[in-house]
Amino acid sequence: MKQFIVLVVCLLGAVTADVSHLVTPEPKVPASPYVFSYQAGRAPGHVDRQHTEVSDGSGVIRGAFSYVDPKNQVRTVQYVADEHGFHPQLSHKLEDSAAVQAAKKRHFETYNRIAQEHANHAPGQVALANAPHASAAVAHATQKHLSAFERIAAEHAAIGRQQEAQRLALAAQSEHGEIEDGQYHP
Repeated sequence: MKQFIVLVVCLLGAVTADVSHLVTPEPKVPASPYVFSYQAGRAPGHVDRQHTEVSDGSGVIRGAFSYVDPKNQVRTVQYVADEHGFHPQLSHKLEDSAAVQAAKKRHFETYNRIAQEHANHAPGQVALANAPHASAAVAHATQKHLSAFERIAAEHAAIGRQQEAQRLALAAQSEHGEIEDGQYHP
C-alpha cells in the first residue's frame, strides 16, 4: 500500500511539473532588407536574361526577371511575393502551342461527352453499365466467398448467443445478481 501511495505521489508530481524551461523557442530572426541583380548571356557581350529583386525587410519581396524566348522575343515577369503568395504579372499574353491546343480540344471533347452521359442517366447507372461482367470463374468464386461469409457469420452469432447464455447463468448464480456488463461488482 505504501508503494502505491508513493507511486501516485510521484506520478502527480511528474504530471504537474513545469517543463517549460526544457523547450527552447526558435529564435525570431528579423528579416533583413536586401537588393540583388544580375545579367547573363550565352555569348560575350550579349545579355539574354536578367533578374532584379528587392526586399524591404518586412517580408514583401518585389522583383522582375526577363529572358529571351525561343522566338527571340524578350519576355518579362514582374512579381510580388508576400504572406499571401507569389503574384506574377506577365508582359506578354501566353499563347498555346499546336500540341497544347490539340490536347485542350481532346480534353474538352471527352469532358463534354462524359457530362452528357451523366446528364442522361441516374447516378451510378453509367458505372454499372460500363462495369466489367463477371466470368463464370469469378461468379463461382464470388458465390463461394459469400457462402463462407454467411457460414462464419452464423457461427459467430451462435458463439455470441452461447456466451450471453453463460453470462446470464453466472448472473443467476451470483449471490448479488447484479451483473449487468459481464463484470463482477460486489
